[in-house]
Amino acid sequence: MRIKQALAGLLAAGFVAGTSLLFSNVGYAQDAKVKTAMELLKTKAAKMGAVKVEGTEAVSERPVPAIYFGATKINNNFELVDEVVKEAGGTATIFVKSGDEYVRVSTNVKKDDGSRAIGTILDPAGKAIVAIKANEAFYGEVTILGKPYITGYDPIRDAANNVVGIYYVGYLKE
Repeated sequence: MRIKQALAGLLAAGFVAGTSLLFSNVGYAQDAKVKTAMELLKTKAAKMGAVKVEGTEAVSERPVPAIYFGATKINNNFELVDEVVKEAGGTATIFVKSGDEYVRVSTNVKKDDGSRAIGTILDPAGKAIVAIKANEAFYGEVTILGKPYITGYDPIRDAANNVVGIYYVGYLKE
């Protein structure tokens, strides 16, 4: 009887250890995907040209600064973010700094109604904004429009090294 109990205990311990390793590997895999997708987004943006903010353009009826990569205006232009998602999966966004807020001007993050979440702002009380305000990138879990994502946020800097926006990539948490 004791041998059966010991064997059952060993099997249970092995199952718990194996399950925790499996789930931690899922987390590592998602972290690696986020970093790969971020590099892809930043590389594709850099190939378009230097970043600049010039003029304004309404995004979802909200006037915000217009952000460009080279000659390409990104506001209401989804080509870059959709290319990244086509190659890497997940979601991608370009935010522009508008006053103290960061507004989604190009995204494939969807609202509950299925429309793109353009014109919405980065959570002003969230973890990502703390890092961005400190001029640093943020990688970790955040809630976006009520859903948990494994994410990366990286400041977009202009030629004078001012933060003018944010690169974002993320994957729904598995």
